[in-house]
Amino acid sequence: MVQTLREEEWAEQMRAALAGDDAAYRALLHALSQSLRSAIRRGFAHAGAPLNDVEDVLQETLLALHLKRNTWDPAQPLGPWVRAIARHKLIDALRRRGRRIQVPIDAIIGTLAAEEDSSELDRQDAQRLVNGLPGRQRDVVQAVSIDGQSIKEVAERLQMKEVAVRVTLHRGLKALGALHREDDRT
Repeated sequence: MVQTLREEEWAEQMRAALAGDDAAYRALLHALSQSLRSAIRRGFAHAGAPLNDVEDVLQETLLALHLKRNTWDPAQPLGPWVRAIARHKLIDALRRRGRRIQVPIDAIIGTLAAEEDSSELDRQDAQRLVNGLPGRQRDVVQAVSIDGQSIKEVAERLQMKEVAVRVTLHRGLKALGALHREDDRT
């Protein structure tokens, strides 16, 4: 009975708002905010999701109500229309979030393995493979990919056109890939 009286009051406020009564519209949005906030919170809790996004979903719902208010049929009850919009916004938020289990990092930090520092080994492997390239390709790949020089700098230093440096780099990287694949097979 209380729900019915409240929803009838909301319907009257919405009718007045649609007729241009700003005060009635503000009162309606305030009353709906209180009711929707707890319903959205329950929806998140029921889904096992953290409550971080409750206010965002509430704001999305209120915005949707505002934008779609002219689609509500004043001859129909307001509650089901409002709850349907809120339910869709909640479902959208839960879908965006996905089904993730959140475990605080402090709870598992002791079980994580320390990462080995393999950067020096990687650098040595890369250098060994680059050294296997023929002269110009080796120089261009070394300068651009490992030393970080620009195409223009390499072209000036090696007295080549920039286009030729790009072609040589492309061919060198392709050859490097083949060397790497061959190295993996052995």
